[in-house]
Amino acid sequence: MKLIIAISLLSYACFVSGFVSRGSERGTQAHTVLSYLENDVAAKSPSSVKPLMVGLTLIQGAASKGAVCLDGTLPGYHLHLGSGSGSNNWLIQLEGGGWCNTIRNCVYRKTTRRGSSKYMEKQLPFTGLLSNKAEENPDFFNWNRVKVRYCDGASFSGDSQNEAAQLSFRGQKIWLAAMEDLMSKGMKKANQALLSGCSAGGLASIIHCDEFRDLFPQSTKVKCLSDAGLFLDAVDVSGGRTLRNMFGGVVSLQEVQKNLPTTCLNHLDPTSCFFPQNLVANVKTPLFLLNAAYDAWQVQASLAPPSADPHGLWNDCKSDHAHCNSSQIQFFQDFRNQMLNAVKDFSRSSQNGLFINSCFAHCQSERQDTWFADDSPLLRNKPIALSVGDWFFDREGVKALDCAYPCDKTCHNLVFNDDSSASASSESTSDMIYSQSRRLTLTHIYILSAFLLPITCS
Repeated sequence: MKLIIAISLLSYACFVSGFVSRGSERGTQAHTVLSYLENDVAAKSPSSVKPLMVGLTLIQGAASKGAVCLDGTLPGYHLHLGSGSGSNNWLIQLEGGGWCNTIRNCVYRKTTRRGSSKYMEKQLPFTGLLSNKAEENPDFFNWNRVKVRYCDGASFSGDSQNEAAQLSFRGQKIWLAAMEDLMSKGMKKANQALLSGCSAGGLASIIHCDEFRDLFPQSTKVKCLSDAGLFLDAVDVSGGRTLRNMFGGVVSLQEVQKNLPTTCLNHLDPTSCFFPQNLVANVKTPLFLLNAAYDAWQVQASLAPPSADPHGLWNDCKSDHAHCNSSQIQFFQDFRNQMLNAVKDFSRSSQNGLFINSCFAHCQSERQDTWFADDSPLLRNKPIALSVGDWFFDREGVKALDCAYPCDKTCHNLVFNDDSSASASSESTSDMIYSQSRRLTLTHIYILSAFLLPITCS
């Protein structure tokens, strides 16, 4: 039996990579350049039929602190207050959504919800880690839960501006303003606090983890969770370094180095210090890394992007891992090995946690079907939600590392169907299909109607 949930073409276009043509910021298909707008289907959860919808709060005092989105509008967050035993506990989730690394794509980005609160949804569904239902989120359902919106393009870490292009790179100030506002609303009295984030937000949760700890007295239990934030400084299929080149632009343009830890900058260049593999071992606060070993976004946008594969030799493979040949699978296995090596020192600390499953997935804490459901992905016979809970509440240590593909039969893999015409003939929107084979199939849309993007991407 298949459960089919319709999602908009543009919501999916955001996930694939946010293709923007060389000739125009509002371009379409063929010979495209990635703008690195990543996973936006994470919260489109098959298992949460009627999720809690939470309204947007703009931070009214933020502008006076210089804390504004790319276009100068106010930043914001979605807050659902806790109750009962969770009323003095706080969970902060930093939203993901890629990066902008040039004036050109930052100018484009400020015409979307990723760069302006003018285009942000007034309400968002709280699913997975943010769900208010005990049967969907057993350990955190009644906490104060917050989703901080992402509108700076540098993982809440930039601190500069470009007056000529009317761009404000104020990610660090947005982070500080959001925390100050939440502290005034009761977070300063927290007994327990967890900072989380997905993808670009997962990277932000690593960068800001120790800062978050310092907001509270030592009596407060504080930990951090990074979901799909372990971006690797990996070689792409052409032998280049697509992600390093892009991160270099982000760091330089937005002056991110001002807010990176000196423990890293003392011996590595700023771009290297934006890669979490060079940060995690020095984070003092307990940190949990949740990641797919074959991260779907990194496969699409870092390992085999169109720029590294101009003849499309990897198109079938990166759309569906079942279509990969043996050498392509070995390339992914090498990537997995690099990920495991990157967390080797980190894993030696008893306070840290790991859940790295051998799936082609991304942002597994935000989707209900991967966070906690009847057939969620498992490691050591435990779903992600219980593993994170065991670690946070010190019920037991969690260092769960999966065997290599294809051994894990519990994965909810992302598979991209290039035959968009066949899908479009039956429905006007793309389909996310969750079947008994535990495979998520999404129509692989290359055409991005950019002028609608700010309104329809969720």
